[in-house]
Amino acid sequence: MSLYAIGDLHLSLGTDKPMDVFGPRWKNHVQKLEEGFSALTDEDVCVLCGDTSWAQQLEDAAEDFRFIDRLPGRKIVLKGNHDYWWTSGAKMRAFLEKNGITTVSILHNNAFPYGENAAICGTKGWFYDECRGTEHDKKLIDREIMRLEASLKAAGEREKYVFLHYPPKYGGYSCPEILALFRQYGVKVCASGHLHADSLRLAFNGFWENTRHICVSGDGINFRPCKIL
Repeated sequence: MSLYAIGDLHLSLGTDKPMDVFGPRWKNHVQKLEEGFSALTDEDVCVLCGDTSWAQQLEDAAEDFRFIDRLPGRKIVLKGNHDYWWTSGAKMRAFLEKNGITTVSILHNNAFPYGENAAICGTKGWFYDECRGTEHDKKLIDREIMRLEASLKAAGEREKYVFLHYPPKYGGYSCPEILALFRQYGVKVCASGHLHADSLRLAFNGFWENTRHICVSGDGINFRPCKIL
């Protein structure tokens, strides 16, 4: 059993939003995803780090989730900034059950055990700069910090692997509130997405303090899930 991550699938199988308008990397990206996931087995786990579907409503995301369900492995989904279909945990779990989707779980104010000693934690995250951020931004980052800490606490004494949509560190930016939680809870790895095209050059891949940071935006890793463990 291996642990993988990939972000920003931007699926639109139930809607008309082709991704190849965003550049050549996105041409045939659904086929690339199928090929990338073919390296996984049904025992593996892959965390989808947000921006999974362009659907506006949960019911409109059914085709996208059926596609994900057919891919090998167990998939754990967290929220991205374009996941407008996202709703309460109870409603999303009921939607998956109604549609017979059995290999997808929702990461939302919770954590999932991985193996004997590790745990999968995470939330969407947010960009916030105290000097330039608005009061609305401050409320959003405070909420995301609460959700991340709830997830980390749910992991108990297990080693903690965090998955976010927004990177807490890239270019000249860092989110001190999230990085402080990494220190406090001894987070081993942080995988995140959100960055695309030219902004991928700003991605931080490497160690900051004791946490390894990895950018797993789909177009940055050629739509092949990145192996974490």
